[in-house]
Amino acid sequence: MKVVSTVSLALLLGGCAAVGPDYKKPPTIDTSATWSKADDPAFLPTTDSIKNWWTLFNDPLLNELIELASKNNLDVRVAMASVAEARAELGIINGDKAPVVGVGGEAVRTDGLDPAGSVDTRYTTGVDATWEIDLFGQVRREVEAATADYQATEEQLNDVMITLYAEVARTYLTIRALQASLVAATGNIESQKQVVDLTEKRFKHGLSTDLDVSQAKRTLALSEAKVPPLKINLSEAINTISVLIGQAPGKLNKRLEEVKPVPLPEGAVTVGVPSNLLRQRPDIRKAERQLAAQVARIGVAKGELYPKLSLNGSFNYSAANAGSLFSGANSAFSFGPSLRWNIFQGGKVKNLIKAEDARTLQALFIYERTVLNALNEVENSMTAYLEQQVQFEAQGRAQASARRSFDLSTSLYKQGLTDFQNVLDAQTALFDTENQVAAARGQTAVNLVAIYKAIGGGWDPKVPFESEMNLEEATEKFITPLTEDKENEK
Repeated sequence: MKVVSTVSLALLLGGCAAVGPDYKKPPTIDTSATWSKADDPAFLPTTDSIKNWWTLFNDPLLNELIELASKNNLDVRVAMASVAEARAELGIINGDKAPVVGVGGEAVRTDGLDPAGSVDTRYTTGVDATWEIDLFGQVRREVEAATADYQATEEQLNDVMITLYAEVARTYLTIRALQASLVAATGNIESQKQVVDLTEKRFKHGLSTDLDVSQAKRTLALSEAKVPPLKINLSEAINTISVLIGQAPGKLNKRLEEVKPVPLPEGAVTVGVPSNLLRQRPDIRKAERQLAAQVARIGVAKGELYPKLSLNGSFNYSAANAGSLFSGANSAFSFGPSLRWNIFQGGKVKNLIKAEDARTLQALFIYERTVLNALNEVENSMTAYLEQQVQFEAQGRAQASARRSFDLSTSLYKQGLTDFQNVLDAQTALFDTENQVAAARGQTAVNLVAIYKAIGGGWDPKVPFESEMNLEEATEKFITPLTEDKENEK
């Protein structure tokens, strides 16, 4: 009866309020109701297309690459393994709430010291149990902290996925923009070769000078010199996207060798409102969970100020003969509480609490900084997208004028009505504007990607990413072959 009363009292005390502060979500940072560019018709205050924003480009290959990246990217696998680690750590902390039970046994043979040389053998077996009662909720705070840490790793996985989607799209669009620049450069080089041929023919007939020929050849050579850097950048971008989808560099060369224009979606961009960021951006959600974990650790530290109560028990058998070991006469048991209280530690615990308080302040400021940075990214990306569109349209007009100027100057030069310098100037302007148009179209698309990344597009907070990693299967697939190789080396 006394045993039952002791256990009941321990359970009652263990259900008391946990030591330390209870977590409350930080107050919402004051934000405007809408984005500063929200009145522009290019944007819509909805979130209809945020989850799968890349489909708005209407490019099947881009959709396929993003799907491959989500399955095979190694940064994603690292993040998933981190989630699995945090889940296991949470299980370890939860295990501290349960009793620790051990089973043991021994057979000890002792030689006597008397002249007769007697030998004594003793057999012992039994069960020992210890249960530290979470009297002041220290373990519960540890579980709270571990739970929040686990949730933060899930948000980190979400953030990795969002960044990955944006990086795949950005790299793919860069590839298409570089291809467009190469097409423009090739076209201009062919045109400049015709000009070189024209100047040589006119020189042979005494209609122009050798200076015209030299200048035409110089312009052609400078244009040809701009092609290799474009090819280098294109090769690097293709290799980068191969790595992003978990493949060796060069694997996508054939898939991407066909030249296609930079895709641009039609219609307005759905951007939501500033308050959506708190729900949509995983980095903000992660910072909030890390703050929650840190608040819980204050309680863990304060728990060291209070006594710790444990229930200890054992049930053992001991006999000189193994055959009679489990008889009732050879049994013994013990049960009772124990109390431990560190009443003096030289101010160690108080300073530990102060340290956790300071870390909590840091976590709060990091959370607020993360929110402000997110707002800043959205505003900047929206401005960049709008202004890039204006630049793209202006460069398109400049390209048309440069083409007409080149055609007119070439025609007049053939008739001997203008100086060759005008032809050279028109050539240079045409080459530059065509290259700028190709780059501007690509940058417009990239800036749109930046908007969707900034608003946390690529997932639905109501349906989190699948974060389960089967550690047994992963060990069998990745770790076991590695350890087997090590064994073979030995």
